[in-house]
Amino acid sequence: TGRPDRSTGEQELEQAEKALAEYIRRKEKQCIALEPSEVSCGEILMIYAEEHAPTLANPERQAFAIEALLPFWGELRVSNITEPVCKKYWRERKVKPGTTRRELGVLQAAVNYCKKAGNITHAPIVTLPEKPPSMQRWLTRQEAARLLWAAYRGHKSTHLAKFILIALYTGTRKSAVLSMGFHQNIIGGWFDLENGVMYRASADEAQTNKRKTPARIPRQLSAHLKRWKASGCVWAVEYQGGIVLDVKRGFNAAVKRAGLKGVTPHTLKHTSITWALQNGSDLWDAAGFFSTSPETIQRVYGHHSPHHQESAVKAMENPKK
Repeated sequence: TGRPDRSTGEQELEQAEKALAEYIRRKEKQCIALEPSEVSCGEILMIYAEEHAPTLANPERQAFAIEALLPFWGELRVSNITEPVCKKYWRERKVKPGTTRRELGVLQAAVNYCKKAGNITHAPIVTLPEKPPSMQRWLTRQEAARLLWAAYRGHKSTHLAKFILIALYTGTRKSAVLSMGFHQNIIGGWFDLENGVMYRASADEAQTNKRKTPARIPRQLSAHLKRWKASGCVWAVEYQGGIVLDVKRGFNAAVKRAGLKGVTPHTLKHTSITWALQNGSDLWDAAGFFSTSPETIQRVYGHHSPHHQESAVKAMENPKK
């Protein structure tokens, strides 16, 4: 078919032959949508992984989720996707609800894809855990200074401190920051220092709900970036001339040295948006600059704005007689 080889998943020859025979039978019926009771969740996930996941902006996330889903769902039929079975998966997975929710979201996406592609007659609804509350942790300016100092002090290279500075000044997600360079590239975004614009994504990168829209570069960050570029850096965050794939270990160590708790790389995005609103940023401008929907800005960060509920407060404080 031109696609990668697919394993039967069997160790014994007899069982492998049966699996092959079943595969051939289904290929002959490929124009006929099957009932959910005739298809395993494992098959649905594999079809999704082979045909659709590679077209997404971040197929690695789908791969991690499918790897987690297969031990439980692989042998179950699509018709077994019911609320009680989904809740059993929640219990047996023993990870944070947010992680379980993301994994089951991939199962739902796979089922929906196969329904649309004509592989199955209808798509059951996957029951997801409740969406976890939005993380409210953000850094004060004193805490941010301690974290930056811990990053500079504890590393032979300044790459971690550079990552923190960019994230604090732009509110950009970790993966986007780490893939940004000083020239257009196929890996990620870049800093156009001539025009003062930051492009969070490469020109041909597919947009997802984790948007990566362009933004102006703040003056203070621009000065740092120009100095780094002049020193010969190719990537905004680099180590020994190469791109940095992750900062998780170094970041956690710096957080510990700084004496902070509950701080992750994503906290830097929360911090950046919070500071902007505290300084009086317009909600609409903040949504554009931080590449976050106005609804999310209002719901998660709106209370930090000095104008939050301003008209309502004035109405209560100065009632008309």
